[in-house]
Amino acid sequence: MNSFKKVLEGVSKDPSADVQSYSKLDCLEAGAISYASPMGCINIVAADQHKVSHVFFTEHFPFDDAEHLYRQYPVLTRVRELLARYFASEPINVCEIPIQVDTGTPFQKEVWHIIQQIPYGEVQSYQWIAEQIGKPKAVRAVGNAVGANPVAILRPCHRVIRSNGALGGYGGGLERKRQLLALEGHDIEKFK
Repeated sequence: MNSFKKVLEGVSKDPSADVQSYSKLDCLEAGAISYASPMGCINIVAADQHKVSHVFFTEHFPFDDAEHLYRQYPVLTRVRELLARYFASEPINVCEIPIQVDTGTPFQKEVWHIIQQIPYGEVQSYQWIAEQIGKPKAVRAVGNAVGANPVAILRPCHRVIRSNGALGGYGGGLERKRQLLALEGHDIEKFK
């Protein structure tokens, strides 16, 4: 089992675990850092030197911000810089960072590809995504695939809402989804 999976298991089993418990998991082998965003901790995991595999919000800072990781995994520097621009309200092109995810069904990957095409400052519905992939009745399955997205912000699942204007769900929590949409210029009062 790789060290990233060990971290995820540790987080899911004990959300109140302290940072010291993460350091025992040899997390640095995963090429992972924790980024302090204005909306909380974002963990970034490199798939290799040039691709990212996971970007997710968490309540913990389990990964060191070791300088050698930025040299070993240049993608971590690129993601950190992209996130800094994003949180400074600068529109970003999420396709700038190559993503390599070894998990996901073909259906999920199709949904994730469509999500990545949603431009900064726009929102689309789960229904719209289902129509884009040619499966207009698969709205619930699309919602599940959106929820399984392992690369938050870079695959902007926060830009997916319900057809009735409701926010729907978000792995990082609905308050973060509201904040991300507000950051992109949306009046969050219009979302139910």
